[in-house]
Amino acid sequence: MATAQYTYVGRDTAGKIVKGRMDAASESSVAGRLAVMGLAPVSIEEAPPGTGLQREISFGGGSDQVALKDLAVMARQMATMIGAGLSILRTLSVLESQTSSKNLQRILTKVRDEVERGSSVSESFAAFEHTFPPIMISMMRAGETGGFLDRALASVAETFEKEVKLRAAIRSALTYPVIVLIMAVLAVIGMLVFIVPIFKDMFDGLGSDLPWPTQLLVTVSEQMVWILPVLLVVGLASWFWWSQNRHTARVRRAIDPWKLRAPVFGPLARKVAIARFARNLSNMTGAGVPILQSLKIVGETSGNWVIEQALDRVGEQVRKGSSLAAPLAAEQVFPPMVTQMVSVGEDSGALEPMLDKVAEFYEQEVETASEQLTATIEPLMIALLGVVIGGMVIALYLPIFSIATAVQGG
Repeated sequence: MATAQYTYVGRDTAGKIVKGRMDAASESSVAGRLAVMGLAPVSIEEAPPGTGLQREISFGGGSDQVALKDLAVMARQMATMIGAGLSILRTLSVLESQTSSKNLQRILTKVRDEVERGSSVSESFAAFEHTFPPIMISMMRAGETGGFLDRALASVAETFEKEVKLRAAIRSALTYPVIVLIMAVLAVIGMLVFIVPIFKDMFDGLGSDLPWPTQLLVTVSEQMVWILPVLLVVGLASWFWWSQNRHTARVRRAIDPWKLRAPVFGPLARKVAIARFARNLSNMTGAGVPILQSLKIVGETSGNWVIEQALDRVGEQVRKGSSLAAPLAAEQVFPPMVTQMVSVGEDSGALEPMLDKVAEFYEQEVETASEQLTATIEPLMIALLGVVIGGMVIALYLPIFSIATAVQGG
């Protein structure tokens, strides 16, 4: 049966006006849905197709990607409304009408339709696996089964909020060196393309051999007519290849171990991975997700192939009857403090709060390390920029210095 989009105005039990849109086969279907949502219809009209500037611009088929921050806000609001006693359909309708993300709004409409057809909440969200992470689906399923969906969603929101904070700390540590590096590259290209040719014309009139640093600079400048396009093509090809292959097992096996061993950024990457592991495992354990399923999902969401493989081996040992702490201690990627805290948590029956403490410790370590990294890299990058640009300027003025010295000697 063909469906159309309808706009509706309804009034809830408290007398508040609620407006929104929904896809349905007829006005009576819309009225039926509003009744299920606890709304009394005030007006129902078929939405006309957008024209001119009112039409939503869309490129391609639309992406299912939603920012993690939007998911965190959605989970927090959903937990609050369900905890306050709102029905699932009413909650999804409110979320759909107030979210600022067009992708999330579109997907929530489909989720609500699945729930109306009789699917469970977790099943409806699981149908959009490219939007909602596995950790969210598993915690929702556990909360739905155990009758504490609001608390499970609150844990999901906390997990995502902490993850957003971690990513912000990493971004703040990387932003400055990346900007300085880009400025250095652009400055070098600008000097080679625009400044060096001016000096070359002046050097041609001197009638003497140029010092080798100046000659090297002039030669490179002359070749920029083909070097620059080649660099541009190679850069775009590399970016495209990386965007298509960075999540493949072959690339992750090669890159992720290096991330943990990198001289400057390695310790930060390790702390981020441990903080993410502890936070996710703590929240999934608290939500009642089985430990083997939790280890599998935590490994997949760790963001590092080394951690994922280590947790796969830990899961195999736990499946055979081992405790969690013993196989963790056998994996070198996990610091002794982490394994000792897990051991104490297992022995005392307080694994979740112990993992919380580990997560809080390493999240604080990430913030501290990010600040120290920025403070350390800033003078190094300034020095690098000064050496590169200063070296080029000196190379350009060497012939002039040589002529001045020869004139004074004569």
